[in-house]
Amino acid sequence: MRLLPRSLLWRTFLLLALLMVLSVVAWFAIFRSYEREPRARQLAQTLVSVANLTRAALISARPEARIELLRDLSDREGIRIYPADAADRITPLPDRAFLHLVEENVRQQMGPATRLTLEREGERALFVSFRIDDSDEGNYWLALPSERIERVFPLGWLGWGVAALLLSLCGAWLIVYRITRPLKALQQAARQVGAGETPARLDESGPTELATVAGAFNQMSTDLAQIDQDRALILAGISHDLRTPLTRLRMGIEMSADESQREGMTADVEEMDKTIGQFLDFARSEGGEAAQQVDLAALLLEIATQYRRRGFRVELAAPVGASPAPTLAGAVSVRPQALRRAISNLIDNALRYAGSESAVELGLGTAAGEFGIEVRDSGPGIPPQDVERMKRPFARLEAARTNSTGAGLGLAIVERIARSHNGHLELLPRPGGGLIARLILRPLNSSAISVP
Repeated sequence: MRLLPRSLLWRTFLLLALLMVLSVVAWFAIFRSYEREPRARQLAQTLVSVANLTRAALISARPEARIELLRDLSDREGIRIYPADAADRITPLPDRAFLHLVEENVRQQMGPATRLTLEREGERALFVSFRIDDSDEGNYWLALPSERIERVFPLGWLGWGVAALLLSLCGAWLIVYRITRPLKALQQAARQVGAGETPARLDESGPTELATVAGAFNQMSTDLAQIDQDRALILAGISHDLRTPLTRLRMGIEMSADESQREGMTADVEEMDKTIGQFLDFARSEGGEAAQQVDLAALLLEIATQYRRRGFRVELAAPVGASPAPTLAGAVSVRPQALRRAISNLIDNALRYAGSESAVELGLGTAAGEFGIEVRDSGPGIPPQDVERMKRPFARLEAARTNSTGAGLGLAIVERIARSHNGHLELLPRPGGGLIARLILRPLNSSAISVP
């Protein structure tokens, strides 16, 4: 299970988002670090000023008026004065750099004997000691509300910071999206080229680098389409020009009196005509044929019936591990003529290499939104190391399949038709000897295979 996305869009966006969050956290830490010392000096100065003013007020007040002064300080300013004693139970300051910095600044101004604490005799407040005179009774505690040192978190600033972060992330998303959108279009166009199709021209606007890549791809796609058209035109022209003299030869052979020579020459002419037909099929590919809804089971039955009428043993059977053919009576979107050509090529190969007297089985099944057509024969098969090579044009394997004829384009045509249906061709050894040619295809429409 992948926890991180693999797309460039999400990976770049998450990286930018992480960098922005770390940047905000770093700036916040820097702000706290540089703001701590000025705030500590400010609080220390406040404590020193309050202590000095309170001491001055106590010293200058008449003894009988001091109690009223202390009550007034408590009611108006929240300041309380307590006599200090060496036996007072106080709690040491917590291990916080800010409070120790305040204590250090206070002692610099009020003397090293000054004490600070947050709890005295069970009462919580900000206590600072000060002296009125040098006598033992001249020590006092000045208690300020603890709210004086507690810093209220600025929620307003937090909201603005979150808003700025979200705006930055939205901007990062737009930047990354403008970069990855042309790359996504380039990926889809490359897949179309790989499937033998000509994609629409890519948009060449935007950043210079992406526009250059899009322009180069458009030029490559145009060149490939032109080369494919030229190749098809050349093959079609050569094949057409060859069929005219072949027709004359056939007519001359039919008029020949020598029966043995006539049969041999007729077989050669038919083989040449079949080779030319393979060239035409390879040049045509899918030939721009539109997709149609086709009943695959009926199509296989029709092809098998045609071969049986010609005296070949072509039977229908369900492939191993897949749904049987009768359950596939629904229509599937395919190019019917191209698919018929591919199945016929596989059957012809099976009959040629396994022998015209042997049985050839056709199977049909579905799995995971795909449908598979199998052609099984009992011939010599193909070694696994040569399977991929045999799908290339003009490839032959004389050692495994003897008495080879034709141009070596049959499997190449089938592979090309399979790719035009978003599928592929598999050549597998058959248990007990033989070959299984499995045509794995996907419906040209994105809907699933229709089953009644």
